Amino acid sequence: MADGRFAPSPTGELHLGNLRTALVAWLFARSERSRFLVRVEDLDDRVSNREHEAGQLADLAALTLDWDPPVVRQSERFELYHDAIATLTAAGLTYECTCTRREIREAASASHGEAPEGAYPGTCLTLSAQQQAERAESGRPAALRLHAQVDTVVFVDRIHGPYDGIVDDVVLRRNDGVPAYNLAVVVDDAAQGIEEVVRGDDLLSSTPRQLHLADQLGLARPAHAHVPLVLGLDGERMAKRHGAVTLADRRRVGETPAQVLSVIAASLGLVEPGELRTAAEMVSRFDPTTLPTGPWRVDPGQL
Repeated sequence: MADGRFAPSPTGELHLGNLRTALVAWLFARSERSRFLVRVEDLDDRVSNREHEAGQLADLAALTLDWDPPVVRQSERFELYHDAIATLTAAGLTYECTCTRREIREAASASHGEAPEGAYPGTCLTLSAQQQAERAESGRPAALRLHAQVDTVVFVDRIHGPYDGIVDDVVLRRNDGVPAYNLAVVVDDAAQGIEEVVRGDDLLSSTPRQLHLADQLGLARPAHAHVPLVLGLDGERMAKRHGAVTLADRRRVGETPAQVLSVIAASLGLVEPGELRTAAEMVSRFDPTTLPTGPWRVDPGQL
């Protein structure tokens, strides 16, 4: 058994890509007779948009996806994140960072390959006492970073196979005092007993950082499966500009939730085109080894 979860941000309606990932995450959990949890990731919107949250839950229910209560919100779990930061700080694994985005880009460019591409080069870790004092006097707010001390982590994704990704000194607390996503998701998954993280493969590159952070906190590593994205015909990630991409949009063009579920399921090889099945009826057909490994390109006008 491996408990799973779906963790949307309450910033708008779920689109076809979100709904497809939710279906896959639900099938991973229910096919193993495990719990399926919903977590609202509202760190960037601490006054959670409950209208969007309610709409997202209604969309899941309309597609016959159920979940195990309670629904939790990151905005209500800051104490857990602060405790984790305190643990890492007590172990000597954190440091303050006052770098701007421009300074990070310039430092990475000047490192001449000494830091992995795309990684934070550790600028604030190596500042002289005078430089640290100058930055403190400037009044810049400081973020808090993990002193990772490794460059990469390898793991095996259940869809993409072995993946060797960058680990850098990830931000743990932003310079506005809000816990960072990479920390919160690790703490939450452990606290909720999540053993199988199923999410979009746009987050694949973040996973090595999160696994290393779990190691430093003494937390068990969950398994991962990163679902290929849904793209428009222009090759860009699915968005409102592509047309009728939400469940409400599809209703307005005359489709029922059951028909939308059928289209999504057909893209995963779970039903024949036009075949109407509930999510529960797909459980016996679900085989993670047959999931597509490439993106699903969609023209919403031709579904």
